[in-house]
Amino acid sequence: MSVCSSAASGSDDSAITKLSNHVKRIGCLSVEDENKAIVENVGSEKSSLSSASNCSNPLDCNEASCRSFCPNKPHKGNDVRWEAIQHVKAKHGELRFGHFRLSKKLGFGDIGSVYLAELVGMGCLFAMKVMDKELLAGRNKLLRAKTEREILGLLDHPFLPTLYSHFETDKFSCLLMEFCNGGDLHVLRQRQPGKHFSEQAARFYASEVLLALEYLHMMGVVFRDLKPENVLVREDGHIMLSDFDLSLRCYVNPTLVKSSAQPSCANSSYCIEPSCMHPGCKLPVCVEPSCLRPSCFKPSIFNSKSSKGRSERMMSANSNSLPMLIAEPTTARSMSFVGTHEYLAPEIISGDGHGSAVDWWTFGIFLYELLQGTTPFKGNGNRETLFNVVSQSLKFSEGSTMSFAAKDLIRGLLVKDPQKRLGCKRGATEIKQHPFFENVNWALIRSTLPPQIPKPVDISFFNRTFKSSSPLNNKQGVIVPDSSSRQFLDFEFF
Repeated sequence: MSVCSSAASGSDDSAITKLSNHVKRIGCLSVEDENKAIVENVGSEKSSLSSASNCSNPLDCNEASCRSFCPNKPHKGNDVRWEAIQHVKAKHGELRFGHFRLSKKLGFGDIGSVYLAELVGMGCLFAMKVMDKELLAGRNKLLRAKTEREILGLLDHPFLPTLYSHFETDKFSCLLMEFCNGGDLHVLRQRQPGKHFSEQAARFYASEVLLALEYLHMMGVVFRDLKPENVLVREDGHIMLSDFDLSLRCYVNPTLVKSSAQPSCANSSYCIEPSCMHPGCKLPVCVEPSCLRPSCFKPSIFNSKSSKGRSERMMSANSNSLPMLIAEPTTARSMSFVGTHEYLAPEIISGDGHGSAVDWWTFGIFLYELLQGTTPFKGNGNRETLFNVVSQSLKFSEGSTMSFAAKDLIRGLLVKDPQKRLGCKRGATEIKQHPFFENVNWALIRSTLPPQIPKPVDISFFNRTFKSSSPLNNKQGVIVPDSSSRQFLDFEFF
């Protein structure tokens, strides 16, 4: 991967000075030169887009006129970065490399590298994904890059990235996106006591990820690459999914389904312990071992009398409940063999084809890792890991303090048969009803106080010269995969 620039503002540090020497004319840095010129501090192998997003300089243009140029993205309607971009476009006609100062390489993926980019004169920070078009063509990745750009252009959700602009040169294709200063959940998890999150913190992050996946499925997008490295933390402590180059676009038909007064048991692949069953629930379906209805769970803080009254109220509410939105792309089908070894669903490994249920498998692995500090099927090598995913039963570490509800949710998500997996039919609607999320206020989730709020970003920090101590850099300055990092797969059967 290489970067071209033409007239970007220089800085005092040697890294940016080297880069600035090339901007008098359009020049390109080779992989080796690029890594010498731009300061490296990659926290994880695929930690793209990690760092902050604020603007310090006011705009000269009229707010109303600037906003009229903005795409219809209501969740970002008041974002000053939209106005900064439109101000530059109105003044210069189009965006170019010369409008940005690249300060730091944030990360890299399979089809491009991501840089911290400052919009010159505006004080706005962005994450710029730079892709070499010739390299993409040589590796048959042009369609993947196009798909990622189209998906990003569709998104308008508080927990998904915003594509502010896209521009191309003869050699490069560039995506201008949000810049999150909280890093990713992989790095954040390793900073926690015991290298795992508390159940309260894990529930917070899992809830927001679940809403993001629900929206993606409703838009006909199967993410396929969920893992802590791809969950970034914004400046307000809330999350943002990143890296859509493995995503699958498919057909979906969102439908409003009237809730039935009678509970139904759709999943028969895992059990609820009898001691956790609600004695007040007398329906035959609620005494089945496989029943997963929140109304059938008895919290220990209630006695039998109060529980019975609570059950009656819940059943009454169910009979008068509003229709549910079902937006699961159940007909999606792909034969691609893509992902990260520890997160691959069994149906991907077996090569039988997969659909949207792979996202619920990865969601189960994701939640397990947040709570346990490791993935459940990790072996001594990639081959052993894949074997474990297909053949090994799910186990929890001895002495685990994980609640029964959390274990039960993970068991439901990590069912090896995708047709019996929790969420395979009704998607996120089904998962949100699980007792693990009982106290989550889905409508007001953005008002929930995050477990941690990142420190404000200091742009001057990124303009200093320092040598990275990251194991991703060898003596020649060329990025090489870290042997301890999770390996990335990318094969296509057709």
